[in-house]
Amino acid sequence: MKKMKLYEPEDRMISLIRDNYSVLQSLGAFGISLGFGDKSVREVCEMQNVDTYTFLAVVNLALNGYHTPDGEEKLSVPTLMKYLRASHEYYLGFQLPFIRSELVAALDENDNLGRLILRLYDDYAKAIHQHMKYEEKALFPYVEALLRGETVEGYNTDTFSKHHGDTSEKLKELKNIIIKYLPANTLRNNQLTACLYDIFNNEEWLQLHAMVEDEIFVPAIRHLEKQSKTDEVSMKISSMISQNPEASEALSEREKDVIVAMVQGMSNKEIADHLYISINTVITHRRNIARKLQIHSPAGLTIYAIVNNLIDISNVRL
Repeated sequence: MKKMKLYEPEDRMISLIRDNYSVLQSLGAFGISLGFGDKSVREVCEMQNVDTYTFLAVVNLALNGYHTPDGEEKLSVPTLMKYLRASHEYYLGFQLPFIRSELVAALDENDNLGRLILRLYDDYAKAIHQHMKYEEKALFPYVEALLRGETVEGYNTDTFSKHHGDTSEKLKELKNIIIKYLPANTLRNNQLTACLYDIFNNEEWLQLHAMVEDEIFVPAIRHLEKQSKTDEVSMKISSMISQNPEASEALSEREKDVIVAMVQGMSNKEIADHLYISINTVITHRRNIARKLQIHSPAGLTIYAIVNNLIDISNVRL
């Protein structure tokens, strides 16, 4: 089997198309116009405001099934969003209606088999439509909120994965019926064969679309989610560093002692024994500390203690 080439930024863009014409669809989805001469992939992408790394990640996945592991931080999520939105527009607005028109032209709608094939296709198209519209209604706004640095409650990539159903069985059933029961009429046979060819091509395109979502887009979102959580912690740290030093005076000396013990890794019982107080008193102090500082995590308290000179970092149990 011939080994496929792994494309790089300095390869000529026209070489990608010569090697595999299916790249043309990717160019359109990325918003890359033709007429780029002998320019390299990097030159074309930079001229047309497309992230080169993200473009090549999709192309190499499409042509070679190759995806760079642990490269999520390099991917441009806005570029992927543009690609996926354009793909949806192409598939829902053009490809699905086009194939249905081919089926209508090739089938006798007065024939039971013809009506069955059309019904199966309509069921398949409806499932695809629902999936893509779900992404546009729920997933894309969620990702855009992450890009704006906003925290979104009640939704994440796991929620998306549960709705990312497989529609391939519906299309497989449709293809099998067409292949097994082509009409004897020569004209209709030719029309239906051409339509079947387009369905196979469409199936490959949709499989690639799912691969891009599962292997590139979802990992990129997960990285964005992690980054969002990191940024949230950073904002809290900045808030603590810039706060009025006198704010710590709202804490009693005993509450400060409890904080020091907590960041040293002591349990409630160990803190109680260390400070000669009851466990219930320790719990009360911890509740008051959280209320006064609005800090609810051990990491947050550790940062607070270090910033406010309650403890030296060398005494912290990491």
